Amino acid sequence: MIRVAIADDQAVVRMGLRALIEREAGLECVGEASDGIQALTLLRATTPDVLLLDIRMPGMDGLETLRAIAADPALAGTRIVVVTTFAVDEYVFAALQAGASGFLLKDSAPDELVSAIKVVAAGEALLSPAITRKVIGLFGRHGGAAPVEGVGTLTPREREMVAWVATGRSNEEIAGELVLSPDTVRTHVSRAMVKLHARDRAQLVVFAMRAGLALPT
Repeated sequence: MIRVAIADDQAVVRMGLRALIEREAGLECVGEASDGIQALTLLRATTPDVLLLDIRMPGMDGLETLRAIAADPALAGTRIVVVTTFAVDEYVFAALQAGASGFLLKDSAPDELVSAIKVVAAGEALLSPAITRKVIGLFGRHGGAAPVEGVGTLTPREREMVAWVATGRSNEEIAGELVLSPDTVRTHVSRAMVKLHARDRAQLVVFAMRAGLALPT
């Protein structure tokens, strides 16, 4: 059972998300919050697998909430999906840096939302190529490459895989591009994540940006 919490200042949005979660086998809604303070209290009381988090909330907004979650070791097991109104939000890169595992539009189809919850709960990242292109563009405007601990320990193939992950492609898509098996790609990506101490693929994208490993898009 995947346990899900919701944090959004709009009651109608919370109601819709809860209804969708509760009618899906294998998902359980453990609670709702209308702002960041309530969200942190809820997370500490319920420790859900996934938090659906709005960015623009009164008081403590989503970015502050993300940073507070990242700073609390007791909440390390909760994956965060930012649920936003806009496909291209100015907070995308900041949210990834703060610990978001992915992004979802509020008007996404129900099956997309359910799939997103399951993908993130499994430790994967919910980052489309469009979102990763946005992240790359934002990074380019905010500064160039910087040292990332562990990059020097990567093999040439692992560096290549990290760069491919930063394009937003799945293991299967990378395998198709490089004529490798998905298992081979998965192995290299997993080893790179361990060496870089990356929480998930979303964080791996951020590390790739910082280290200047991103491939052209």
